[in-house]
Amino acid sequence: MLQVVRRWIHRYFSNEEALVLMLLLIAVFAIVLTLGDILAPVIAGLVLAYLMQGVVAKLEQWRVPHLAAVWLVFTLFVGALALCMLVLVPLLWQQVQNLFNELPRMLTEWQALLLLLPERYPQLITEAQVLQAIGGFRGELGRFGQVLLTSSLSNLPLLLGLMIYLVLVPILVFFFLKDREQIAAWIGGYMPRERGLIVQVAGEMNQQIANYIRGKAIEILICAVVSYAVFAYMKLNYAALLALLVGLSVVVPYIGATVVTVPIALIGLFQWGWGDQFLYLMIAYAIIQALDGNVLVPLLFSEAVNLHPVAIICAVLLFGGLWGFWGVFFAIPLATLCKAVINAWPRQGVVAPPLGEA
Repeated sequence: MLQVVRRWIHRYFSNEEALVLMLLLIAVFAIVLTLGDILAPVIAGLVLAYLMQGVVAKLEQWRVPHLAAVWLVFTLFVGALALCMLVLVPLLWQQVQNLFNELPRMLTEWQALLLLLPERYPQLITEAQVLQAIGGFRGELGRFGQVLLTSSLSNLPLLLGLMIYLVLVPILVFFFLKDREQIAAWIGGYMPRERGLIVQVAGEMNQQIANYIRGKAIEILICAVVSYAVFAYMKLNYAALLALLVGLSVVVPYIGATVVTVPIALIGLFQWGWGDQFLYLMIAYAIIQALDGNVLVPLLFSEAVNLHPVAIICAVLLFGGLWGFWGVFFAIPLATLCKAVINAWPRQGVVAPPLGEA
């Protein structure tokens, strides 16, 4: 038994670079896992810098000086941020308030619709079962409202933290863009001299993560804008809020679109009932999801992501459970990193095939 263990360790852990890479990955994961909340502004700034680095590089290819390109991109970023804070956030807040104000009326209509089920399908459901379901839902909704009120009162200092983030994150974005090469050289100074494996994995992942983040941001923007245009054209209530949910739903592959279907269907049902307009809404939403999954995603991620759906779902569950939103957002790049490390890991005396792909 000990001989088998020794042979396995020699096969997979006899390379010094592999051990350094493993220790480096463990250290980075431990830092993010333990200090993720504290480093949230840094992570957000790094993500936004990744998004804008491609634009800076394109301007530099057009012979624009580096500092001028950084200032131009940063000015556009600050302008877009100010536009969101002055226009988009008040609109969303107003629609959230309207939604909570209309919840009692929605619940009454929902109760009336459910009470029709025993009359139409007496063999399948009884009135007592419907009343029990309605009572349970009202109880859960009441508890949710209490939790929401308690958390909002206890987390009032978060408003101050949000204002600090609005100042810190743009500053971090600017310096990440401006001093990218200096920061990379400083980090490289602490790396071992023999780092061919680290450079190989880092180079592959740098390109893939950058492409993934930019592609995901473009996908969120396109899905949200198209959904808002469709919902507004159909005069659906809370069009901006629902369009934001549709845009954010693409962060969670396979699951997000299914979950967001519920509020869209409920609001459409409360507004129009079981009519043609509700049917048109669901068809339009299905077309948006079909175009996103079959046209937009292949165009944006044809080379950035090549993972089996089971691996993607497992990565979302694992990293989302560890790091919350950022874990869900980076689930696919982290899964791709794991695959790249496994495929590049040196093995003594064995030629292993690449990890299976979709």
